[in-house]
Amino acid sequence: GPTRKMPLTASAMDFFQLFVPDNVLKNMVVQTNMYAKKYQERFGSDDAWIDVTLTEMKAFLGYMISTSIHHCESVLSIWSSGFYSNKSIALIMTQSRFEKILKYFHIVAFRSSQTTHGLYKIQPFLDSLQNGFDSAFRPSQTQVLHEPLIDEDPIFIATCTERELRKRKKRKFSLWVRQCSSTGFICQIYVHLKEGSGADGLDALKNKPQLHSMVAKSLCQNASGKNYIIFTGPSITSLNLFEEFEKQGIYCCGLLSARKSDCTGLPPTMLNNPETPQSRGQYRIKMKGNMSLICWYNKGHFRFLTNAYSPVQQGVIIKRKSGEIPCPLAVEAFAAHLSYICKYDDKYSKYFISHKPNKTWQQVFWFAISIAINNAYILYKMSEAYHVTRYSRAQFGERLVKELLGLEDTSPSH
Repeated sequence: GPTRKMPLTASAMDFFQLFVPDNVLKNMVVQTNMYAKKYQERFGSDDAWIDVTLTEMKAFLGYMISTSIHHCESVLSIWSSGFYSNKSIALIMTQSRFEKILKYFHIVAFRSSQTTHGLYKIQPFLDSLQNGFDSAFRPSQTQVLHEPLIDEDPIFIATCTERELRKRKKRKFSLWVRQCSSTGFICQIYVHLKEGSGADGLDALKNKPQLHSMVAKSLCQNASGKNYIIFTGPSITSLNLFEEFEKQGIYCCGLLSARKSDCTGLPPTMLNNPETPQSRGQYRIKMKGNMSLICWYNKGHFRFLTNAYSPVQQGVIIKRKSGEIPCPLAVEAFAAHLSYICKYDDKYSKYFISHKPNKTWQQVFWFAISIAINNAYILYKMSEAYHVTRYSRAQFGERLVKELLGLEDTSPSH
């Protein structure tokens, strides 16, 4: 849960600033003004540009975040006369001023001579965000490594042409997270650039088990010695990785797939389906030290690799139609924690910022801001302030937008 007690009067902005404090916003102001100056020195002066202020930067973020609540296709819809226009916030800043800030917006204006990392323009922000996540929240013992659902707005997907969809789907990075499975709080973010060079670039992408192993190690670099139990999907699950984690005091439970997983070192007899027909709930087990390989049957064969649960401990999967199906405890735990993450995706993925810039670092930035707001809401729900106002996720987002824009309306929205 949260590591600090927030006051009863804490606002949406107070929770958001646990992760994106004023010093980070002030740095955005400085870097944006530096970039604007350098850009104009190179391409000619821009008479319409005036240096951005901290108040304007907060308003700029507020406009962007508003797209996550109203799901408008373009942030510029706010100033239009159409369905997504928003007269109540459009008056704070003119559209032309907003577009100027959007044009010059930067977090790191210049590349330093030592920089080779593809995300150098956003790395300081990601590091600051990570420090905020670490200091504000203590996760539960059980956590999940996965790629969160950050799909496009479903209404847009239903109405756009196939060509538009293909064009928008080409994201140049993948985003992975380590997530507390009890609360949904995202503890760590890892961004993998698909077009990078070197150890984490294209060569690694061709060897997917190697890539996913590298992603898992990066996500768990702060988890050593804490006896965490990490749940993984088929792309990450492997004997070598789990054994390496066990030496660091990290325990695992993962779903195996002969097609997607690295099955090196696992007995082939357990990876092939038995010829004799099996009934639901039957399972076979092979062990090596603390590691168990479980093959469980339920309308198909499911394989799990774990060193976190005893294979002889019994559990059940409860189905609405067929009732209880017996299974090892590891299978029950895996199903429970993965279903929680699915619920999180259903509830929070629709609040990702709709703005889709062309630059990769900006796409990562808006995804990271969206995750920070979701985390802020999770902390708010666990605080005493929630018992005073009880905002939904949408209302919390609206409050944050109003506070960033400096609107003085403090009455709760119903």
